[in-house]
Amino acid sequence: MMKFIWVLSAKKLKQYIVIVAAFLFAIGVTYAEKDNITVFSTIAKEPAAIYKVNTNEKVIALTFDISWGNNRAEPILDILEEKNVKAATFFISAQWAEDHPKIAKRIAESGFEIGSHGYDHVYYSRLSDEEIKNQITKSHRIISDITGKKPRYIRPPNGDFDKRVLRIADSLGYKVIQWDTDSKDWENPGVNQIVQNVLSHAHPGDIVLLHASDSIKQTHLALPTIIDQLRKKGYKFVTVSELLSGTKTQTEEVK
Repeated sequence: MMKFIWVLSAKKLKQYIVIVAAFLFAIGVTYAEKDNITVFSTIAKEPAAIYKVNTNEKVIALTFDISWGNNRAEPILDILEEKNVKAATFFISAQWAEDHPKIAKRIAESGFEIGSHGYDHVYYSRLSDEEIKNQITKSHRIISDITGKKPRYIRPPNGDFDKRVLRIADSLGYKVIQWDTDSKDWENPGVNQIVQNVLSHAHPGDIVLLHASDSIKQTHLALPTIIDQLRKKGYKFVTVSELLSGTKTQTEEVK
C-alpha cells in the first residue's frame, strides 16, 4: 500500500517539476526576447507622425506645402494678410527656398511658422538611413540660413515615411507632421470642391493640408471662402506649434 502511494506521489512530483521547468523556460524566453516585446508593449513611446490633436477647443491649423514655382505662394500670402490670418504653417522645400529666397523670407517675416518639406521631392521610405539623414540636415541648414528660423517639424515629400524615417527625424529633433483633412487641392478639382473638402471634414484640433506650389491652381481662389466659413463656425487659426502646445496629440501606428 505504501509503495503504491509513493508511486503516485512520484508521478505528481515529476508533473510539478515539468510545470516549474516550463515556467522557468518561459521566463527565460521572455527575458531573451524582451527587446522585441518592448516594440509592442511601448508602441506609444515610439516616434509617431502627428495627424491632429484631441481637443474640444475650436482651433485649427492651416498648413501649406511648397515645392516649386513662384506664382501661387504670394497670392496665398496676400489673402492670409487681407483676412488677418496671423497663424499658419508653411512646409517649404529647401530647394524651393534656394530658388525663391525672397518669398521664403516673406513667409517668415509675416510671422508664419516655417516647417521643412525636405530638399529633393523624393520618397523617403525608399532612401537609405544616411540619405534620409542628409535630406533632413541639408534642408534644415538651408531653410534656417534663408529664413532665419530653425524648423522643428517636417512633412516628408509625398507624405511618405516609415518607422525608419520617424526614428531618424526624431533623433534630429524633428516631429513628423501629417494631416487629418486633405483639401485635395492638388487634384485641381474646382474651387467649390476644395472648399467642400475642407469644410465637410474640419474639426477641433484638425491639421488641414493645402498647397502653394504652381501646379496647384485653385487654392488661392478657394482660400477666402474656407477662412470665412471656418470663422463663421467659430474656429480660431493656429500654427502647428500652438496646436500641439498643451494638447494631446493624435498619432497613428506605422506598420
